[in-house]
This record gives sequence, C-alpha cells and structure tokens, in this order.
Amino acid sequence: MTLARAVSSRAQHHGRRNARPDPPPPRILCLHGGGVNADIFRLQCRNLIARLADTFRLVFVDGPFICPPHPTIVRVYGDHGPFRRWLRWQPDQPEIDAETAASQIRYQLDTAAEEDDLRGATGPWVAVLGFSQGAKVSAGLLYTQQKLAETLGPVGALLGPVVVMDPRVDVVPGVADASAMSTGFKGWPVANEGDHIFTIPTLHVHGLRDPGLEEHRILPNLYCGEGTTKLIEWDGDHRVPIKMHDVEAVAAEMIALGKRTGVI
Repeated sequence: MTLARAVSSRAQHHGRRNARPDPPPPRILCLHGGGVNADIFRLQCRNLIARLADTFRLVFVDGPFICPPHPTIVRVYGDHGPFRRWLRWQPDQPEIDAETAASQIRYQLDTAAEEDDLRGATGPWVAVLGFSQGAKVSAGLLYTQQKLAETLGPVGALLGPVVVMDPRVDVVPGVADASAMSTGFKGWPVANEGDHIFTIPTLHVHGLRDPGLEEHRILPNLYCGEGTTKLIEWDGDHRVPIKMHDVEAVAAEMIALGKRTGVI
C-alpha cells in the first residue's frame, strides 16, 4: 500500500508537471445592501462562496458612505460595523450631487479590484453581483457599461430601477442618478422598450415573501431586454439565501450563465 501510494504520488506529480496549469477563476464584484458592509455580505454569502470556489472568485466591496445598520441585521451582525451604503436610503442621510456620488462608488470598486490584485488574484473580471441596494447599483453599472461600451463584465447577478454611474450617460426616463434616494422611486417605465433597457445577460433571485417583491420584479420585467434574463424564486423574505438547496439553485444558474456567455 505504501509503495502504491508512492508510485501514485510520483505519477500525479509527473502529470502536474507536464499539464497546463488551470487558469485562475474569473472574478465577480459583490455589492452589499444598504446598512450592511462587505464583511457581513461575505458572511451572508459563505455557502455560495464555498459552492462556487472552483468556478468563480467572489470579491466583496464596501459601499462608500457610512450609515446606521439596517434594522434587519442588527440582531445577528450588530457588532460588525461600521455599516455602509451605496445610495441614500433614509431622508436624514446627507444629500450629495450625482457626479460625486458616482465617483465615490467607482472609487470603491476600483480600490477593491486593485486590492484583490495585490492579494495575487489574476482572473478576469466577468460579472457583478448585488443584493438589495447593491443590486440597484449593479444594474446601474451594467447599464452604464452598455451605454459607454466599456468592459466591466458580460453578466450580472441581481438579488433585488437603474442608477446611472457616469456623468457622460444621460438620465433618461425610467432611470435615476446616483444622488437619488434608493427607495420611493416612482418614475417607472411603462413598457419593456426604450433607452432605459439594457441587454447584458442577468440572473435575478427573488424571495417570494419579500415585502418589496412587486417592485423587485420591475427590474427584469421592464429594464432588461427580452430573452436576456433568468429568474430564480425561493421561499424567503428580503435576505440572502443560505439553505443549501436554495444556494445550489443560485450557484447552478450562475455557472450556467457563465457557460452561456463564455466566461467559464
């Protein structure tokens, strides 16, 4: 048995020496919800991270603005501050002009990408994943990318209207700018056609007991091009899925989307 192991070990070593090394996993920027932070979102996504470890590298980004914790996370994560946001979501939060807000958001994304490079990661950036307010920003990034014909990544996973993230992009009807409140938007489009549509492939994850479900459905139904979306619905409220059968459903669709778009 010892000899067999030794022979097997040498054979495996020889095979590795002559085999082409595996490419680094492609990377996904992950944007938390309002009143949370990157560390908390990482903990909330721990089962998804483990499931996708051989396929994608998930990189979690802090929002630029400090804020109170979201009430729903205080019991479990109340000592995990400081808490952050991407957009204003309460009336008493300081107003900021759209260009500055978008610049601060882009700075956070660029910094997170550079820091991951310094950790030795080299995979291509292929997608954004966002929850709640982070999903709104993610959709805005994809929309802005499409309008500017830049390359952030060809796919997006959105757990949650669209927010323009660059002053060179016009704010058309149905779209907000980065200075707007992330709640209470009323300028929804009336049809799935027009300048507000983006066609980058997306995956949407909706909890069927989420009190904001009807508004969340507006994004895939009225902002995404026909045939570009995939929807997962699960038996939960406004939170990240953590049970393994729910996580498996999300992970499987992320992998399938990655294969369809050629990023894996």
